[in-house]
Amino acid sequence: MKKYAILLIFATYVFTVTAQESFFTQTETKYWDNSRTYTGYTLFGTRGTSYLIDMEGHVIHTWNIGTNPRFTDNGNLLDAVGGNPSSQNSWKELDWNGNTVWSYTETRSTYHGHHDFVKIYNPKLGDSTFMYIANKDLTAAQCLAAGCDSVNSYTGAQMDAIVEVNRQGTVIWEWCFFDHVVQDKYPSKPTYGVVANTPGRIDINMTGNPVKSDWIHCNSLDYNQDSDFVVINSVHGEFYVINHGATFIANQPTSSIALAATSAGDFLYRFGDPAKYDKGDPPSVLANWEKATSGHKQLGGSHDIQWIKPGLPGAGHFLVFNNAENLFELTPQSYIVEINPYLNSAGVNTGNFVNPPLAGYNQVNSPDNNLMKEKKNVSKQIVWMYSSKNNTSLYSTIGSSAQRLPNGNTLVCSMNDGHFFEVSPSDTSIVWEYINPMTRDGIKRIKKDNYPTYNGVFRAYRYSATHPALVGHTLTPGNTMTGATPNYYTPADVNFIKELEKASIPDMLNQNYPNPFTNSTTIDFEINEPKQISIIVFDMAGNQVKLLMNKKCSQGKYSLSWDGYNDGGNRVTSGMYFYVLKADNYKLSKKLIYYK
Repeated sequence: MKKYAILLIFATYVFTVTAQESFFTQTETKYWDNSRTYTGYTLFGTRGTSYLIDMEGHVIHTWNIGTNPRFTDNGNLLDAVGGNPSSQNSWKELDWNGNTVWSYTETRSTYHGHHDFVKIYNPKLGDSTFMYIANKDLTAAQCLAAGCDSVNSYTGAQMDAIVEVNRQGTVIWEWCFFDHVVQDKYPSKPTYGVVANTPGRIDINMTGNPVKSDWIHCNSLDYNQDSDFVVINSVHGEFYVINHGATFIANQPTSSIALAATSAGDFLYRFGDPAKYDKGDPPSVLANWEKATSGHKQLGGSHDIQWIKPGLPGAGHFLVFNNAENLFELTPQSYIVEINPYLNSAGVNTGNFVNPPLAGYNQVNSPDNNLMKEKKNVSKQIVWMYSSKNNTSLYSTIGSSAQRLPNGNTLVCSMNDGHFFEVSPSDTSIVWEYINPMTRDGIKRIKKDNYPTYNGVFRAYRYSATHPALVGHTLTPGNTMTGATPNYYTPADVNFIKELEKASIPDMLNQNYPNPFTNSTTIDFEINEPKQISIIVFDMAGNQVKLLMNKKCSQGKYSLSWDGYNDGGNRVTSGMYFYVLKADNYKLSKKLIYYK
């Protein structure tokens, strides 16, 4: 539990809840407001291991698999084998003890599984099935016959498919983008049509993006049992809804696959980039080439498309992590976006899918001039959106996830920095924050500047103790991943610091320099009147490391140095420390980082 004995040591004049731009940051739980969180257990996979942790970061359980894990409704752990979300042809379902209770491997050489999968209950079959995304190989002859522009070779061409298998591992349904294409260049081809009038199909000759290997690069899918629909998301900034129920025939795989390839399998709805079907403006550089516009494009590099589950706030809406790559924003940042696909231009819920361009857009200015963003078009179907105030605090170029929680909060995983946080919907405040300590170089208590995904996590999920995967199991907290005692901020710390900021304390304690340091660092301070002064270095656990000064000081400016040795004459270990100025009945404190 949190060590309140060191509360005063946290009395700094700078307090940050969300992860601001920095070169060094403490990993594991950083903040917890337990009165506002959806308290439970967080599941994530990293470096081949799945971890289940409590809110303080104690490890509850682990599994020897860790790519993109999630719990199934029957209480098992489902994940891909191999550790790479971008390439996976084998999946396993494990029980609590790590025993394999089900597995499937795609053995067809022309199918290449990747990124996402989901276990569903197929109501027409009356049984559970498994769906996954796979790139399906195409020949050049197939591409040309479908109306691809003849100027390209199409060697290695692929398009994504959604494959469904039953519990026996038999393919019982398949849907592929290749069967739902349109083009306006070759009238003699069966795919010919007016792209703008055919939103249910994808333009096979999109400007600047000819069919190639991993052409659409889908990275997530979800299933809605109530409607029997599937949604699949492309990293290029669109997601598509497909009618599974209208294209699936129980116990007739051949007929189901054939039916899914007809117009019955065309998109019911698409969102994200209407320029792809000639219904909006694409991103572009403006006449003053130092500025740009996103046009009508809403998503870029997006991940983790999903329906918000029944019974949750926003049920039936879409939730997606909008990485916001390729949106032409001068200062990019990521967003979490909730979309109601049934809204029309008047904001009325029609109960039916409305093509987003028909719903229209709001012209939205940046909330702060220092974000340096142009006015942009925001779809009227977007009903909630979260982004950090400081655009450097949340920007993940790859992966990432979002999950709506029962109390209305949203759990976010930002892959680039292994950053998990829970955000409240009312005031978009952060109520819990965690940094994954597992890096390419092992577990780290302090994460320093490094390349993206150094401690990356593809997704994270929160589960309550009543979830079938946890019921009946001992959820005794073990050590944290680093082995350190949890040491995080709480609202009490924040309030204490706010009160300290209001206090009139004329004495001054400056930030040490250099910081971080290796050999020696200098600490400057100023005293407004004669008094007894102590300056002490503490470690993160609140233990005294080095007494730097303890004497009566007259009014004036002072400077002292610390060489990284403790009171016992030994060099301390690399990490974060606090130096505290004690004077009369108050304390001033700042952080420093020693690195050897």
